[in-house]
Amino acid sequence: MKQRENFGSKLGIIMATAGSALGLGNIYRFPVEAGNNGGGAFLIVYIAVALLIGTPLMISEFIIGRRSRSNPIGAFRTIAGRRTPFTLVGWGGVLSAFLILAFYTTVAGWTLGYLGKSLLNHFDGQDLPQIQAQFTAFVDHPWLPIACQLAFLAMTAFVVLRGVAKGIERWSKILMPLLLVIMLVLCIKSLTLPGASEGMRFLFHPDFSKITGKVLISALGQSFFSLSIGMGALITYGSYIAKNDNMVSSAVSVVFADTLVAVLAGIVIFPAAFSFGIKPEAGASLAFTTLPMVFQQMHGGYLFCLLFFLLLVIATLTSTISLLEVIVAALTEEFHLTRGKAAWLGAAVTAVIGILATISMRSSNPLSIGGTSVFDILDHATALYLMPLGGLFIVLFVGWYMKKTDTMAELTNEGTLRSGIRKAILLVIRYLCPLAIAVIFISQLIK
Repeated sequence: MKQRENFGSKLGIIMATAGSALGLGNIYRFPVEAGNNGGGAFLIVYIAVALLIGTPLMISEFIIGRRSRSNPIGAFRTIAGRRTPFTLVGWGGVLSAFLILAFYTTVAGWTLGYLGKSLLNHFDGQDLPQIQAQFTAFVDHPWLPIACQLAFLAMTAFVVLRGVAKGIERWSKILMPLLLVIMLVLCIKSLTLPGASEGMRFLFHPDFSKITGKVLISALGQSFFSLSIGMGALITYGSYIAKNDNMVSSAVSVVFADTLVAVLAGIVIFPAAFSFGIKPEAGASLAFTTLPMVFQQMHGGYLFCLLFFLLLVIATLTSTISLLEVIVAALTEEFHLTRGKAAWLGAAVTAVIGILATISMRSSNPLSIGGTSVFDILDHATALYLMPLGGLFIVLFVGWYMKKTDTMAELTNEGTLRSGIRKAILLVIRYLCPLAIAVIFISQLIK
């Protein structure tokens, strides 16, 4: 078996994989979903889904990655043979990572630009219409959002080209604790605002009558998006897990960290929203328009606005690192490029599509195909089709195609760990996960 890099420690596995999962999905998307689906009711369902469905899905990708010691394309070929059609699932994972990275860096550029705006105190004395006008002007600027996007891609490539242990793991150990510290500071500030208790009640006092089929579907979809399922990242990171590391406990730790950050994001946003009379279902406008207005009305608002956008930049960077690593692993192992060439080539090709996505978000003369922006086309192609189908075929592959002895060997570290709970995990992978993913896929198509 070929020698390849491993994560240097279990902490490194958790930090890097949690970094992949933690991103705008937690800090930006989770509060929106919770706000639109009953707050506490959504939170209860989301936690249950993340544990019962998200964890086995993550373990499935870890199994494929560690068993094969390869990128998503090579992983299926190594396990199932060169002629297996499952190789297409690997190609789909790499394609998903590429397309997600392309439109994700559009928003990543916005976070970097808004970190600069908050540093220069551009929101001081501005009311909501003025801040909304600032956002429109930034998105419509002929080169600034593109420059921020390219700078973000360069930061991502710099980390990835340094390798698994010296690049991804080392930076994850720095960025993830920093992210947590910033979130805790913002939580404390948010909880001290007048009327914060109403926001906490909305988030933690569930009204079980609001748990409907829609809430369940939303929780399933959020869990899928937030945990980076079906985009090749977890297979790639799984291939760097050493044979003696407990992948099950690592997956549980990552899901716990992911859920914790989502809850902390709710604690940051909902008390502040209720304190200033903002509806919890305000949606995506919270991050770039509403919250800057809220921060500049707070005592010490300059600092907290700066910390919030620094938080967004860090969370986004940990995700873009994992997405680019999927592409780099495929280029180095399938096309035999050096890591440096693969990192910069992957970033450059991504930039071409990403710039088109950024231009398509302009309010005047946007770039669209059939009336749909390039950004939305990339988003829908991955969220509605590639990720759910990738996740579905992954659990079918692990649950039904792989030899049970091979699967259990990975789950038990070649028999050195107790197999009881792991047999139950395999049953969930075989039956419950495919059903849950099918429900997400069909409901999204109907919607």
